[in-house]
Amino acid sequence: MNSTETSAAIAAVRCWVEGRRVWLELADQRLMSFPAVKYPLLAEAPQELLEKVQLRVQGRALRWEELDEDIWVDDAVQGRFPKLRAGGTPAMVAESPARYGRKH
Repeated sequence: MNSTETSAAIAAVRCWVEGRRVWLELADQRLMSFPAVKYPLLAEAPQELLEKVQLRVQGRALRWEELDEDIWVDDAVQGRFPKLRAGGTPAMVAESPARYGRKH
């Protein structure tokens, strides 16, 4: 089995929020959590909206309807969080140093 097949199998059966951490119970019975601050929209969300997380796509995605935020469970489990630019704003695309005239 390659890594793509392994990743595709990662799904949650339950999700909840404690404090400012999002918790997942995975289908393979592991528990994991991540801090809301890792995602810009979640970092700024009021607690009552943060707690309104739902599982979608057969447990492969997290959804905050009122925040219009979706996170793949696989990304959270693998620690693939949005990259932030200096100043804390999300980088929408990977930036190549050469593209912007910067050298390595």
